[in-house]
Amino acid sequence: MPDHHALAPLRRVSTDILEVAYYEAGPTEGDTVLLLHGFPYDIHSYAEVVPLLADSGFRVVVPHLRGHGPTRFLSRTTPRSGQQAALGADVIALMDALGMPRAYLAGYDWGGRAANVAAALWPERVLGLVSVNSYLIQDIAAAAEPLDPEREAGFWYFYYFLTERGRAGLARDPQEVARVIWKRNSPKWPFRERDLERAARSFANPDYTDVVLHSYRHRLGFAPGAAPYARLEARLAELPPITVPAVTLDGLADGNFPATDGSSTARHFTGPRLHHTVADAGHNLPQERPEAFAAAVRDVRDLRQEHAARDRPTGRRRDTT
Repeated sequence: MPDHHALAPLRRVSTDILEVAYYEAGPTEGDTVLLLHGFPYDIHSYAEVVPLLADSGFRVVVPHLRGHGPTRFLSRTTPRSGQQAALGADVIALMDALGMPRAYLAGYDWGGRAANVAAALWPERVLGLVSVNSYLIQDIAAAAEPLDPEREAGFWYFYYFLTERGRAGLARDPQEVARVIWKRNSPKWPFRERDLERAARSFANPDYTDVVLHSYRHRLGFAPGAAPYARLEARLAELPPITVPAVTLDGLADGNFPATDGSSTARHFTGPRLHHTVADAGHNLPQERPEAFAAAVRDVRDLRQEHAARDRPTGRRRDTT
């Protein structure tokens, strides 16, 4: 595997509640794509994707999510929420802070969920979506419905984080918690110790534990959502469709999320959509198969352009008689 270059230096911008640390590359006049990382990972999931997209003419912005890296809450009184509405709202707030009217959104895991939420609730701001594991808006009302035992075993940390023992364990050694999750999520990914150590530096954020625990406790119905996001969560409970152009991806070596042909989530995508499976890729698909992820971002740009051209008026006179 090629050496991963550090995404540095970072820039910072303030939203309504966060100071967001982010990396930026590519031409400022190009189409913008936000690359959104998952848990327990960091922005370096995209270290090899960024130059590929910059060379394709994209302005590339890679933010540290709330509770990760140098991103910080502006107030001590702001709830350290990790719920899906908060993650999606952060995307739009970042776009506002950067003066970015519209952008492509691409992500996996938490970042994919943030992108799904933003695309569903603010479609006028989203040019197109790339989402690993397809539709990621959580159906919290169905959270008590069990999966098959093998998949439940892979999600051990969901239940660990419901306990105070889990809080203590995550706070004590987030790097080793991540190691176990990485191995299960991506059984064919020969990640290096330095990959894990670099990501773990992002876990040193003082709000990491609180944000992570709230995310899993909320999605399973064991913690209330933060009041500022109540209306957004009510809309998400309806499982709103994704109407913007979308490219969805499944890794064929994802240890926790079995690959599909996309049909099981097709009802959630009412705009133009392509679905691809990626050989030998696990859950951290952009880091494991950067070329495939970058190609998906280019594909969604092409899909949008094709769709726009198809819908563009021809200029020919219509017979109104």
